[in-house]
Formats: sequence, structure tokens, C-alpha cells
Amino acid sequence: MRSLSLGISPCPNDTSIFFGLISGRIALPGFALDLRIEDVETLNRLAAASALDVTKVSIHAYAHLREDYVLLRSGAALGRSCGPLVVARGPVPPEGLKTSRIAVPGYLTTASLLLQLYGIDPSRMEQMPFHAIAAAVASGRVDAGVLIHESRFTCESLGLIKVLDLGNWWEKLTGLPLPLGGIVAQRNLGQNLFRLFETAIRHSIDLLHQAPDAVREFIRTHAQETDDTVLAGHIELYVNEFTRQLGREGESAIIELFARAEAKGLVPGCPYGLFD
Repeated sequence: MRSLSLGISPCPNDTSIFFGLISGRIALPGFALDLRIEDVETLNRLAAASALDVTKVSIHAYAHLREDYVLLRSGAALGRSCGPLVVARGPVPPEGLKTSRIAVPGYLTTASLLLQLYGIDPSRMEQMPFHAIAAAVASGRVDAGVLIHESRFTCESLGLIKVLDLGNWWEKLTGLPLPLGGIVAQRNLGQNLFRLFETAIRHSIDLLHQAPDAVREFIRTHAQETDDTVLAGHIELYVNEFTRQLGREGESAIIELFARAEAKGLVPGCPYGLFD
């Protein structure tokens, strides 16, 4: 058995997708998984150091990792009406955001890249853990914040209001779904491993319907929010047909995001293909 390091985030979409593999209910023949669960910005940094064989990363981070990693066609967080939300304590006009202090869940998150494409200077951004952002906005530590994961479902309880939906902005701009995160594998692992892992991810996703109680308990162990309604809403939004297989539309969305970011000098170009 060969050890294979796997990094995922504690977010419900990742834990639900990978439960089958992590629990051993879905086999990965010839490999034993060495699991690491970290927030996505930590995973981004670990991938930049080539510290993980296979890992979840932000699509933004992957733009900087293309020479060393390929993007798998299964396991992605990508869709419509699922983008990061910019929230504040009160109304903020679009021009006002450009002079606001905005908390982001990491400089290499896709949320940060979208803000830059929207026209926000990185100097206006303050990095902090994703689960701390809503409270930082509510307390006045920052003027606004970008919410991802479960916190986008619960921000109203803190008296926050949505001032910008970056997903809707992207969809109106391009007509494409928004790519947020993906599963990447080191290029030197080879095509056979890539295809094997993609198949295993799809089988693991099937367990969401076959063993919902077991999956739910695993998800709750790692989630920031444990309310079943919040967890179900998160999974329904982020685990979709693009998660099973990116398809032509999903691939086009990632290519378009990278092209726009490269054109503005926000990410480097790369001669290698995304998927091989």
C-alpha cells in the first residue's frame, strides 16, 4: 500500500464528498489515505509547498499551482447562485466598497480574486479565518466582509446585510457558473491515479444518498454550524452536477476566470493544461 496525503476543508461539501473515501467504504486500490483537514487558505499554502499529494484548493490558488498540479474533473465547488457574499452592518454603495476595509478568508481564496476583478484593491483587504469574518463585521472591526461556507447562511442573525453577491455579479458578467474550489493532484502521480481518484470521488458522492445518517454525523463533527437545515442547505448548494463531473460548461468557467485574471495581471500564465 502506498500512502497518499489528502487535504480537505472541514466544510460540509468537502466532508460529505469525501466521507466514503475517508471511512473506507469506498476503496482506493493500492493506496492508504493520510488525511489532513484544514481551512482552505491553509490547504492553499500547503499545496504551494507541494506538501500534499491530493488536496482541495481555491480555484484562485490553483492558478498559481498549475505547473505542479492538475485539476481533477470531480470534486469541485462550482455552480450558480453559490458565490461569496459581501456583507456589512448597513447599506454600502458599489463605489463605497472601494474605500472600505474588507475582511477576506485568505488572499488566495477565489473570493479575494473576485473582489480584485470587481475593482477592489488588495490593500483594502484584511485576511482572517472564514469563521471569524461575520463577527468582525458585526463588531465594527472591519467595514465589510466576504462570507463563504456556512456563514453565508447565518449572517442575518448577526444583523448583517448583503451588499454584493459576487456569484451573481460573475454570472451576469460571463453567463457562466462560478468556480470556487477544486481538487488537485500532483502532476507526477500520473493519469492512472487521476482517473482512479475521480471515479472514487463520484462513488463517494453516491453515499450521500445511500448512507445519509452516517454521512451527516461525520459532517457535523467538523462543521462550524451544526444545525441540520444549515448543513443541508450548504450541501444542496455546493454539491451538484458540477461536483460529479465538471463537464464542458464547468471547464469553460474555470478557463474564463483564469483568462480574465491573467489579462489583469492578477495570476501568472501557464503553458500546461489544466487537467493533464
